[in-house]
Amino acid sequence: MSRIGRTPIPLPKNVEITIDDGQVRVKGPKGELSRPIPPGIQVTRTDGQLEVTRASEERQLKALHGLTRSLVANMVTGVTEGFTKRLEIQGVGYRAQATANGGVVVQVGFSHPVEFQAPPGIQLAVEAGNRIAVSGIDKEWVGEWAARIRRVRPPEPYKGKGIRYAGEVVRRKAGKAAGKKK
Repeated sequence: MSRIGRTPIPLPKNVEITIDDGQVRVKGPKGELSRPIPPGIQVTRTDGQLEVTRASEERQLKALHGLTRSLVANMVTGVTEGFTKRLEIQGVGYRAQATANGGVVVQVGFSHPVEFQAPPGIQLAVEAGNRIAVSGIDKEWVGEWAARIRRVRPPEPYKGKGIRYAGEVVRRKAGKAAGKKK
């Protein structure tokens, strides 16, 4: 049986859970999220915690058991604490600016600035000119928007210029001069 799937999900006091028609709705201080539950997976509430169980030992249900538990746990964490991904911009002249309508304009060596306007539920913030914080209650959307911004100019291996996740280590290559032999 799935170790992740067996682990119960603790429910904080300020979180409301509604389970009906194959759908889980989680409401907390930061917002509300809902997600469909796959057929054959049951989510039950027992004394202050949620438990995810599966109907049989079928291979597909085994795969969905731990996944569903993780997704529901992320929903509970999202509506109570939220999620944040931080990006760093490295390179001479590379920078980001916040716009008045909650978006971000990134200048990373192209002839034009690249603008991002976040959807409802996602907040984009610029910290210190070369750092961007993507935050929200849905972990999947926070990761998706951070990846979209990074995709504009991923870090290159020779000089390390580009947009990277905070703490990401970029493997550097030596370049032409190191490869020459006489």
